[in-house]
Amino acid sequence: MKTILLAATATLALASAAHAQDPHAGHAMGGMAPEAPAEYPLGALPHQMTSALGPFPMSRDGSGTAWLPDASPHMGAMGQHGEWMTMSHALLNVVYSDQGGPRGDDKAFLAGMVMGMAQRPLGAGTLGLRAMLSPDPFMGAKGYPLLLAAGESADGKTPIIDRQHPHDLFMELSASYSLPVGEDGSVFLYAGLPGEPAYGPASFMHRLSSLDSPEAPITHHWLDSTHITFGVLTAGYTQGAWKLEASRFRGREPDEKRYDIETGALDSTAARVSWNAGANWSLQASWADIKSPEALEPHHDETRYSASAAYVRSLDNGGLVAVTLAASQKNRQPGPILWGYLAEAAWMPNDAWTVFGRAEQIDADELSGGHGAPPVTVGKISVGVVRDWTIRPGVKLGLGGLVSGFDIPGALGASYGEPSAGMVFVRLKVG
Repeated sequence: MKTILLAATATLALASAAHAQDPHAGHAMGGMAPEAPAEYPLGALPHQMTSALGPFPMSRDGSGTAWLPDASPHMGAMGQHGEWMTMSHALLNVVYSDQGGPRGDDKAFLAGMVMGMAQRPLGAGTLGLRAMLSPDPFMGAKGYPLLLAAGESADGKTPIIDRQHPHDLFMELSASYSLPVGEDGSVFLYAGLPGEPAYGPASFMHRLSSLDSPEAPITHHWLDSTHITFGVLTAGYTQGAWKLEASRFRGREPDEKRYDIETGALDSTAARVSWNAGANWSLQASWADIKSPEALEPHHDETRYSASAAYVRSLDNGGLVAVTLAASQKNRQPGPILWGYLAEAAWMPNDAWTVFGRAEQIDADELSGGHGAPPVTVGKISVGVVRDWTIRPGVKLGLGGLVSGFDIPGALGASYGEPSAGMVFVRLKVG
């Protein structure tokens, strides 16, 4: 818990410092589309593109139907083709991970995402289409070394422990349709195969506070592991700064076959309430009842609860600060109640440099013998930096690295030794 409190203090201090530098807000990072001041009334900026899900800025759209703060910069190349408005974006990392200690390993791998979006008027409403692909399957079935991470299976027989599983090639293939309700409201339907149900904050590769880090959070299977779900149907209602939504979805996590499209019954339920409290904040609380998420333990269900707050503010010099605080409870049936906490931040003082950090704490039983073993509370903190060079407008090449430290108590700590870990990476950002 000390790690989380330290990180929360640091992230709030970072946000306060940024606010002191920028009392009136600033502009988006170079290479991104022009952005609004950090404080503005909804609908006051006609140059901003409107979301496919309702009469609010597209900058509010995160992964699936999740929301980001309105002040988030657009990250994508925009285009207009007849009635279709399009956006494309790519972020690819070539990473070398060195995880120390007896349970660590090292590996070079490729990770990231390529996404495209299109929307157009249709009848009285708006049709939206989205596709997102990942190169993760090319890293191999066991994924990459990441101490304290666990979840899914490499071969359908053994769990992946102290490694991050690869994401599927198809991370999202979805469609949505929204209808206006009054001047600032909407109702919408969202369907994905795969897609993301109405649970948790925006997934880690879409949060501005974490997208510069090449490593997945160890809280991934508390907060946002449902971001690739093979079968999702969500209905929602937005009114100004508020959104209410509910999903039916397939509870089973993706299997070890990372190139296919899976199907199954929509046997699980999620619900979420979101509130964008001003242009700089996005808050959510959500619940999910998930049937048989783990293929290796098909008779175990899970109930999850999450709450999070995301903060984004532009700086006068073209920089940006982003902070996310989140907590989630995972209640296995049968099994223990497990908590996960996350605090992460990114500071972009200018167009060239980004400093990022993350602190996490989880109650984990998978690390100490599998589900059903006594849970152990472990913590991790990572700090990194990346330097970008603009190759051409909208295209950047970056070089970065991070280091990590761990808090692993008791007998479990003896099996890890006193590990340290780090990553170096080269990345390509387009859009």
